[in-house]
Amino acid sequence: MSAAAPSARRRPAVFFDRDGIVNRSPGPGYVERVEDFHLLPAFVAALRIVRRRGYAAVIVTNQRGVARGRVRPEALDEMHARLRAALAAEGLRLLDIRVCAADDDADPRRKPNPGMLIEAAEAHGLDLARSWMIGDSERDIEAGRRAGCGVTVRVAPPAEASAADLRVPDMDALPRLLEERLPAAD
Repeated sequence: MSAAAPSARRRPAVFFDRDGIVNRSPGPGYVERVEDFHLLPAFVAALRIVRRRGYAAVIVTNQRGVARGRVRPEALDEMHARLRAALAAEGLRLLDIRVCAADDDADPRRKPNPGMLIEAAEAHGLDLARSWMIGDSERDIEAGRRAGCGVTVRVAPPAEASAADLRVPDMDALPRLLEERLPAAD
């Protein structure tokens, strides 16, 4: 068996940050209550393209508010259950949701550290080199780069500096970028 064979069996994924990408950002602070978690239509459109192209979809999210006692773990679980249900109603699904609730930036799972992406890749047989990381902060981009993702995408106004491979000014522009640039997984 050649060295490339194991990678050939692995599938790529698109990793998404949560707040500001999947759901409306609370701005500074945290989405503390289930009723404040609002799914973004542009994320649903982007996820539809990702799944149609044959990629797994994984959310990787820092949730420091849990460690600080601002977000109850049960509320976070309910937000994610409702998210999965809303996506299922659209005929869509996520492979996984990885959460780092640590308050310590040195935690290997807390972005910009790559732990959540690497764990998901190991758990689900994902090919990080063919995967994408999409986020709205440089922490997301750095996590994707450190994990070895082939492409990073930053959703942010053009005036903000970024090390991302690709950029869009807002979530409404993300589905078009994916239509134009995301290759088929096979």
